[in-house]
Amino acid sequence: MTRYSIDPRRNELIAAWGTGEGELATRIADLPAGRDTGTLLRLARALTQLSDAAWRTYTHPASAAGSLEPNSEGWRREQERNAFGAVAEAVAAPNLPAGGMLAVSYSPLLESAHRLGRALRTIDEPELAKAVLAETVAELTAVEGAELGDLTGRAQQAVLLSREDASPVQVAAADLLFAQDPFGSAALFSDIDPTAAAVAAAHWLAAAAEVAAEASGHEATTVVLEAGTIEALPHETPTLVLELLDAGHTPYDAVTGLVRHALHIADGLLPDPAGLREQLEDLDDALAAEFADEGTDPEDIGLRLTPLDPKRPARDLLEDLLSGIHGCWLLHDEHDDLDDLDEGGPDTPDEEHDEERAEEPDDDRAEQQQDRSRERFARLLRETAARHRDRLM
Repeated sequence: MTRYSIDPRRNELIAAWGTGEGELATRIADLPAGRDTGTLLRLARALTQLSDAAWRTYTHPASAAGSLEPNSEGWRREQERNAFGAVAEAVAAPNLPAGGMLAVSYSPLLESAHRLGRALRTIDEPELAKAVLAETVAELTAVEGAELGDLTGRAQQAVLLSREDASPVQVAAADLLFAQDPFGSAALFSDIDPTAAAVAAAHWLAAAAEVAAEASGHEATTVVLEAGTIEALPHETPTLVLELLDAGHTPYDAVTGLVRHALHIADGLLPDPAGLREQLEDLDDALAAEFADEGTDPEDIGLRLTPLDPKRPARDLLEDLLSGIHGCWLLHDEHDDLDDLDEGGPDTPDEEHDEERAEEPDDDRAEQQQDRSRERFARLLRETAARHRDRLM
């Protein structure tokens, strides 16, 4: 969301938002001199609350709720999103106290707009009100752009958010970035919605696992776990995603399901009571085994309600999936004999080539070997991902 603040020295209203690479800020308007700081801060707080409510309609879209029946969660989300059209009117003509009473909207978005309008009336500065109203329109337009997969301008802050859904436009853009660099580029974190990037990453991880499995002889669902014996890797989440894909889930379903579950946990909800019961039963067995050893402290044993970081689940998942692709290369590199793939072939050695390699320093030769290994793995990965492109969405 966009955060609004007061610069008391310059007497300005400031807006700031993240981009994935850092923070951007812009001046919204000059503030009237001599006004109480508390009054101005209430204005900034109301704007921040409005932005928060608007971006929540992006991270929690009605399309991800399942049902749009009246009074369902999906219905409430749809009503909140439809309230965009009434925000400007609420800011311009807010609910005001009457007879000691004040009407409060059920919509967090509209109620924040009414608070903003009341704050502007207290300040009573027409030019400021005009600038703030234009600012609310710009913020809502950014959310609408992000929904369509356009993360330019202020909508770029969506790269820091975890969404329960994924834009096909953004998934396609992420897939193109993987085609250019199958190991994952920095643009995935600065230009792409992280849920959409994770959907594409899951597709490419499945392809990487297939390539590594063919070279190593291990099952595709276990290759990241096996790679953990070569280099320390966060193998649990990539393995879970591979198991979901192996069970018939699409990359979209696997990723959005995990992100949605983590967001519900962050909201204080328990989305899967039956699954938690199974976890508790497994925990009982683990505790019994742990307590068999003397000196075990029960406080040292925790139960994770989600495999993802609930504060940033989509980006956390994306990072883990990229680590999984790296792990697949490690396993492939360990079992792939590049010498047999040289131009001369194993039975017709190129003596001149061998002499050149013998004269190279060990570090240079190792680096060249690694580059060749990554290039071969990337080529095989691109071919495999293209062959299974139909499963991407």
